[in-house]
Amino acid sequence: MIKNTFRVLVTLILTLFIGLNSSNAQSVISKIDPKIFPEAQKGYKKMIIEVPYSENDANKKIEFYVGKWMDVDGCNSFNLMGTYTQKDLQGWGYSYWDFTTKGEVRSTLMGCPDAKGRHLFVSASPQIVDYNGRMPIVIYVPEGYDVQFKIFKAENEVYRAAEAK
Repeated sequence: MIKNTFRVLVTLILTLFIGLNSSNAQSVISKIDPKIFPEAQKGYKKMIIEVPYSENDANKKIEFYVGKWMDVDGCNSFNLMGTYTQKDLQGWGYSYWDFTTKGEVRSTLMGCPDAKGRHLFVSASPQIVDYNGRMPIVIYVPEGYDVQFKIFKAENEVYRAAEAK
């Protein structure tokens, strides 16, 4: 009896410890069968954003960026040039995103010889989409690129604009 109680206690402690030490990386738990989305083409990979369902899904938006980590100078702003295309998943009523790029980066051209370089996630302009806790967002990106996202939440307060006179 004492051995079984000890085993249960150790298992609970380990489970709690592992749960508290999980990183911010998403674990992919599909809500729909991912096989319905096409396989990534050669040179591309399939990225999936899944968020939990909540009663306030309608008050949220997701902003996602495609980019890659680069060593850049210390004072200029950088932007990855590329194109997002939203495509329909024929026969399912769902959509997914393709991102294409030649890898070209544009930047401001300030001179900053004394500024220390930095390691920066250089991304394309973001896409803002509706938050849907029941449906994943599928994005196909070239190998070597990554997807980052933010979740925006609206307050319940509604404001009225002032009329200009």
